[in-house]
Amino acid sequence: MLSKALLRLGASAARHPWRVIAAWLIAGTLAVLAAVAVGGRTADSMTAPGLDSRRAAELIERAGTGQEGMTAQVVVTPLGDGTTFFADDSARTALTRLRAEVERLPHVLGTSDPAGALDTGGDTAVRGGLVSADGRIAVVRVQYPDQSRLSAEDLDALVELGDRLRAELPLRIEMGGNLFYAFSDPDGGVSELIGLLAAAAILFLAFGSLVAAALPIGMAVFGLTVGVATMTVLAGVTDVPTFAPVLGSMVGLGVGIDYALFVLARHREYLARGLDPREAAGRAVATAGRPVVFAGGTVVVSILGMAVANVPFMTVGGLAVSIVVLTMVLASVTLLPAFLGAAGPRLGRAGRIARALRAGRPGRFGRGRDTGAGAVPAAGWRRWIGHVSRHPVPYAVGAAGLLLTATLPVLGLRVGLPDDGSLPQSRTERRAYDLVAEGFGPGTNGPLVIAADPAGDPGVLDRLVATVAADPGIASVAPPHIDRATGIATLVVFPATSPQEKATAETIARLRTEVLPTAIGHGTARAHVGGAAASLSDVGRRTSQRLPVFVAAVLALSFLLLMLVFRSVLVPLKAVLLNLLSIGAAYGLMVVVFQWGWGGALIGLEATVPIVSFIPMFLFAILFGLSMDYEVFLLSRVREEYLRTGDNGTAIVEGVSGTARIITSAALIMVAVFLSFAVADDPSTKMFGLGLATAIFIDATVVRMVLVPATMTLLGRANWWLPRWLDRTLPRGPVGIDAADGTDVESTGEAPRPRLVDR
Repeated sequence: MLSKALLRLGASAARHPWRVIAAWLIAGTLAVLAAVAVGGRTADSMTAPGLDSRRAAELIERAGTGQEGMTAQVVVTPLGDGTTFFADDSARTALTRLRAEVERLPHVLGTSDPAGALDTGGDTAVRGGLVSADGRIAVVRVQYPDQSRLSAEDLDALVELGDRLRAELPLRIEMGGNLFYAFSDPDGGVSELIGLLAAAAILFLAFGSLVAAALPIGMAVFGLTVGVATMTVLAGVTDVPTFAPVLGSMVGLGVGIDYALFVLARHREYLARGLDPREAAGRAVATAGRPVVFAGGTVVVSILGMAVANVPFMTVGGLAVSIVVLTMVLASVTLLPAFLGAAGPRLGRAGRIARALRAGRPGRFGRGRDTGAGAVPAAGWRRWIGHVSRHPVPYAVGAAGLLLTATLPVLGLRVGLPDDGSLPQSRTERRAYDLVAEGFGPGTNGPLVIAADPAGDPGVLDRLVATVAADPGIASVAPPHIDRATGIATLVVFPATSPQEKATAETIARLRTEVLPTAIGHGTARAHVGGAAASLSDVGRRTSQRLPVFVAAVLALSFLLLMLVFRSVLVPLKAVLLNLLSIGAAYGLMVVVFQWGWGGALIGLEATVPIVSFIPMFLFAILFGLSMDYEVFLLSRVREEYLRTGDNGTAIVEGVSGTARIITSAALIMVAVFLSFAVADDPSTKMFGLGLATAIFIDATVVRMVLVPATMTLLGRANWWLPRWLDRTLPRGPVGIDAADGTDVESTGEAPRPRLVDR
C-alpha cells in the first residue's frame, strides 16, 4: 500500500537525516557537473511536422539558399537631430564599416548591403527593404546557418560588437531578429528571488518559526537545483524551448513549497499530539505525502498529455517541466522528512515574534490542536463554512455566476505570438522593431517566405509574383531567388500588418487557400508559405484544434482517478466542473489584460498582445494538476471526517475549516511566486505568471471556501454515492483515503465506511 510505503520511507529518512541530506547534496552536485559538462542552451524551434510552413522550410533546405537558417537584423540611423541622412558621406562610411564588421563575425553566411542599395537608386533601396524612403533608417540583414550549428555565443558576439561600435560610430545601433528569440536568456533570477522572499514571509507568519519557514524553502531550492540542472542536460540532447526553465522554476517553486507546507503542517500536528519527531515525520509523509504524490503525478500526466498536439517543442518543454515537478515530489517524501528529523522537537514551538503576533488569538487547527499552521483561527473558518452551509443556494449560485461572468471574455480569445513590439522600450529588440516599422512599415518585422517548386512550368513564377503582389494584405514583394540546381524559387513577402495582428494570420490563410492555388493552377507545381510568422500561425492553429481533445482526455483521467480515491461519482464530477470554472475565469482575465489592455500597465505591459498559442494548453495542464492538489488535500479531510462520524454536514464543516488555513497559506505562496514572474519583460512569462496566479487565487478562495461547501451541502449524502456494481468493479489498494490515525482504511477496513449505495 502507498501509505505504508510512504510511512517507511519518511520514517527511515527522519531516522537517518544526514545520510539523506548527503545523498541529495551528491545528487545536486552531480547534476550541476553534468549540466556544465554536457548540458546545452535552450533554443526555440517553433514548428511541427505536417504544417505548411514546415513544407516550405523543407523546400528552402533543398534549394540551399541559406534562408532556412537563423537571421538577425542590425537597424541603424544617424545620430543627430533627425536631419542627418545616409546620403551624408560620413554616415554612409560608418554604415559600410558596420556591415563589414558584422560580416566578419563567426558563422555569418552573409549580410545585406544597404549602402550598395543606395548607390543603385531610391526605388531599389526601398523595394529591397534596406533603406527607408527618407534615407534615415537602414537595415543590415544578417544570415546565419541552421540553428543546430549555432549557440548563444553567436548572439553574444553580435551584441558585444554592437556595444563596441556604438562608442566608435556616429550611429544609433539597435538589433533584433530570430537569433535573439532563439538564444536570449529567459526571464528569471530576480523573479525567483522575489518569489522566495515572499514565500519565506508567508511561511513565517503561517508557522511562527524561522526553522519551520526555512525548511520548505530549503527543500524547494534543493529540488529546483537538481531539476533545472537535469533540464540543462536534456537541452544537450534535444531542443528545449526557452520558456521551459522559466516555467519549470515558476511551477517548481510553487509546488515544492506547497508540498512541503502540507507535510510540515501534518508533522507539527503529530508533534502536538506528543509523538516522537521521527515517528511524526513518518506519519506526516504517510498521510499528507499521499495527496502530494497524487497531485504531483496528476500534474506530470497532464503536462505530458500535451504530446497529443504533435508539436515537438511543446512536448519537450512539457517533459522538462515534468522533471522539475517529479523532483519536487521526490524531495517532499525523502529530503523534507530528513530535515524534519534533523530539526527534532523545535518545529513544534513558535518563535517569540510569532507568539507576539498571535497573542490573544485562539489559533486552532483541525479538531482542536494548535499547530501554528496558519494565521487565521480555525474557529473563524468553522463559522464561515457553517454560514455557507446554512445558505448553500445563494452562495452556490452567486459564486458560479461570478466565475461564469469572468469566463465570458474567453469567447474572444485570440492566439498568436507577441512580437518584439510588445517588449519594453529598455530592450534593443523593441527599439529595432520600432525603427523598422517607422521606416518600412509594420509588416517588415515579420516577412513571409514563399517557397515554390515550378516542376517544369516556366510561367509559374511570374504568375506567383504578380498574384501575391496584388493581394491587399501584401505591402511589397522582394525579387525572387531561383536555385539553378533544383529550380526551387524563394520569394520574400512583406505583409501590410505586423506579425501579431489578426490580419496577418488572415493574409497567410488567404495566400494558401486562394492566392497560391490561383497562381499555380492544376499542374504539378507547388508552393508553400513559410517564415517565422507563418510557422507561429500554424502552431497556434494546430494547438487550438487539438486543445478540445486534450481537455477531454485530462478531464476523463482526473474523473477516474478521483473516483478511485474517494469512491464516489458526484465528488469527482463536481471537482472536474469546479476546476473548469476556475481555469476558465483565469483565461478570461488573461484576455481582459493582454488583449483588451485593462490593467496591463500594472504588470509592465506596454501594448495589447494575443495570447501565446501554446500557453492555453500548458496552463490547463498545469492548473488542473495543481487544483487537484487542493482538491485531494481538502476532500481527504472531509472524507476522513465522514468516515469517522457518518454525518455529511459535520464532515463538511470540520474538513473544510480544518484545511482552510493550510490551503490559504499554500495559495498565498503560489500566488506570490507566480505574480513575481508576471512583472518580467517577456509577455509569455507575464501570461504564465498572471494566469497561474489568478487561477490559484480563485481556486483557493471562491471554489474551495464557497463553492465546495455549498455544493457538497446541497448534495448531502449523495456526495458519497457509488453504484454497488461500480464499487465491486473499481480496484482497491493504494489510492484510498487515510483515516485520522494514518492507517489505510480503504484496504484494511479498520474504520466504518458509511456511504449511499445504489441498490
